[in-house]
Amino acid sequence: MQLKDTPFVDLMQKRICNVLLIANPYDAFMLEDDGRIDEKIFTEYAKLGLRFPPRFIQVSTKAEARKKMIYGDIDLVICMPAAENNDVFDIARSVKSHNPNIPIVVLTPFSHGVTRRMKDEDLSAFEYVFCWLGNTELLLSIIKLIEDKMNLEHDIRSAGVQMLLVVEDTIRFYSSILPNLYKYILNQSLAFATEALNNSLETLRMRGRPKIVLARTYEEAWSLYEQFADHCIDNNGTLSQTITAILRILEGTP
Repeated sequence: MQLKDTPFVDLMQKRICNVLLIANPYDAFMLEDDGRIDEKIFTEYAKLGLRFPPRFIQVSTKAEARKKMIYGDIDLVICMPAAENNDVFDIARSVKSHNPNIPIVVLTPFSHGVTRRMKDEDLSAFEYVFCWLGNTELLLSIIKLIEDKMNLEHDIRSAGVQMLLVVEDTIRFYSSILPNLYKYILNQSLAFATEALNNSLETLRMRGRPKIVLARTYEEAWSLYEQFADHCIDNNGTLSQTITAILRILEGTP
């Protein structure tokens, strides 16, 4: 499989620009424990040679969320549930009912109280559930994962970009591995992009990086593989060796 002769400017046309964070004031404060989310994300983007980091908007009531959805041009909603009430889930479902095409992600610290409540919740309205481990890189990974999903079919069909299919249903595990995968992919893409003739072309080349796709069931994984089998990254490549090394580190094995 070879990358087609397609201008990089045609890739990654759909982007996350504004993120609505639904959380009570305490959880929002804990998320920003040592600085503003926007500043942290800007730093992560800059380190990886990325541009145009998204803006975060925090709300804690249904009225605030509705107002921001109408006037804020929101592209992604991140929901942080607390153990003691259902308000955040109710707000998120209300947002989804009025905006069915906007992806909503659950981000939770997975305390015992939250874990018990999550078992009784209907999570069908949410794209993904992630475990917050205090790592800002996870926020970047969530944003890039959603962007990759939004642009997957167009970029593969039009330019033949590659796809890395991650099959995993353990929330804590894929919340740990995805930031490492994205860091590796983006750093490799940055090294490739430096071969461009100028800064503008260097930025555009970053759009041709492999897409990371998360499948949490066999059926979902097989459906993706059937559609894009010719574009899956070879299991015998150096990337897979690096992924194996990352997995061993996370699992604590030599």
